[in-house]
Amino acid sequence: MKQRSLIRSVCLAIGITGILGIHTYAETIEDLENRESELQNERADVQQNIEEAKTEVNQVLTELEELNQELEQLNETLEANQRTMDETEEKVDRTEDEVEQLEEEIQQIEKDIEIRREIIQERLVSYHRNGGDIAYIEVILGSKNMGQFISRSNAVKKIMDSDKQLILEQQEDKATVKKKQNKVLSKLQELQDMQTELRGMITLIEDQKVAAKEKRKSLKDKQSELLALQDELQLQDSELASMQQQVKNKIAQKESEQRSETVVLASHQSSDNNEGSSVVQASKSKSSKKQQTKSAPKANGNVSTAINAGYAHLGTPYQWGGKTTAGFDCSGFIHWAFKQAGISVPGSTAGLSSVGTKIPYSQAQPGDLVFFNTYKTNGHIGIYLGNGKFIGSQNSTGLAVADMTHGYWKSKFAGHVRRVR
Repeated sequence: MKQRSLIRSVCLAIGITGILGIHTYAETIEDLENRESELQNERADVQQNIEEAKTEVNQVLTELEELNQELEQLNETLEANQRTMDETEEKVDRTEDEVEQLEEEIQQIEKDIEIRREIIQERLVSYHRNGGDIAYIEVILGSKNMGQFISRSNAVKKIMDSDKQLILEQQEDKATVKKKQNKVLSKLQELQDMQTELRGMITLIEDQKVAAKEKRKSLKDKQSELLALQDELQLQDSELASMQQQVKNKIAQKESEQRSETVVLASHQSSDNNEGSSVVQASKSKSSKKQQTKSAPKANGNVSTAINAGYAHLGTPYQWGGKTTAGFDCSGFIHWAFKQAGISVPGSTAGLSSVGTKIPYSQAQPGDLVFFNTYKTNGHIGIYLGNGKFIGSQNSTGLAVADMTHGYWKSKFAGHVRRVR
């Protein structure tokens, strides 16, 4: 009996050790549940970022609509002001012509006044015997009789009154034209002031149009960036959802294994009369442990192993100089991933930028290294996955899959691709 009890105890110990040994190097259900919770939280953050990006896109669209209306109004105002400017220029031209005509009219009146004075002088001279200048009184006193005196006096008076009236009329005409000229000059000044003001308004509107167009370009660029960000976030959410499902499947598998292990333990405890069977069962459990250990994924030198190594660790935070699953920087992740495949590569972007063979992007295949000119030439690196996607450790997202066909990464990719194998 003592020997049987000892055998049974050994068998139980072997069975328990085998079961525990299986979990020594594997994740527990609690670990997986924690990982699932983390993934759910990450998805919630990503989905919130997606909604925020959508909100920003809508705000940008609203601003663009308002800006287009503003540009349309500016164009209408500019056209109206330009029409007013054209009309004002025509008025200025007509007014300048009018001022010129009035100036010529004044000059003509001044000539007429001067001619009138010469006529008066000639009339006076006609009363002088020798053609010299005499005064009107001498013409009258030169009369030979009373009749001639009266006749000459009347003639002189008529001449004086006529000449005086003519000169007065001409002076009045000159004053009238001068007044009209001043009025026209005042109108011309107003028109010229209006021209100056209109030119200033047109310049201001043109400046406003330039500023509005620049703002519209900036908003459209922002819209493109936000849409690209939405795409990247949607991709990230899909990857997280896939990872979350994988973790759920692992949890279900672990729970199934635990139920099977519980059945095995119960079988051991009820086999007091069948020690030999217990030994065989323990041996099978031990053999099963070895088989599971052998079936664990190992680096086999295949690049596909390096490609797939990172998927189980998506979301690992970015850490400068990091080369472990606790945290990666971009080159540290490459070094770690290829190490899982049994391939030794440098751990810096400088070293990786000359590893293997440089190939054109058109020939890029999954597993090739792609470089980006960020803060410096070849400042960032990732593993190409095909279809314009790559996996790498980024400052903003940590270890993640990103799209290099548009947005930020497209702008930083200069075509540098290297093949390690």
